[in-house]
Amino acid sequence: MKNIKFFYITASNKKEAERIAKKLLNKKLIACANVISNVNSYFVWKNKVQNSKEIIICGKTTSKNQKKIIQIVKSLHSYSVPCVIFFDIKNGNKDFLKWIEQSVT
Repeated sequence: MKNIKFFYITASNKKEAERIAKKLLNKKLIACANVISNVNSYFVWKNKVQNSKEIIICGKTTSKNQKKIIQIVKSLHSYSVPCVIFFDIKNGNKDFLKWIEQSVT
């Protein structure tokens, strides 16, 4: 089960986050997504320290879907450079990890 991935995506607002999560679920590219509201984000953009309220989308998928997820997020996202990153899941409830693999195409 080494190809199980945790993903982290930021969005500009809840509507955008929900649209991205639902599209990825409908395409069976992810097993699940959590939308976390009201996050204070601080970052450097165009050589200036910025801050804004953002929404986090996190969830689980498999490594084979990473490129498709990035393409879909970029097509739906309002940012010119959206944050889409993946982390390896090395351990966990084996039944849950198996469910992730069975849930995605």
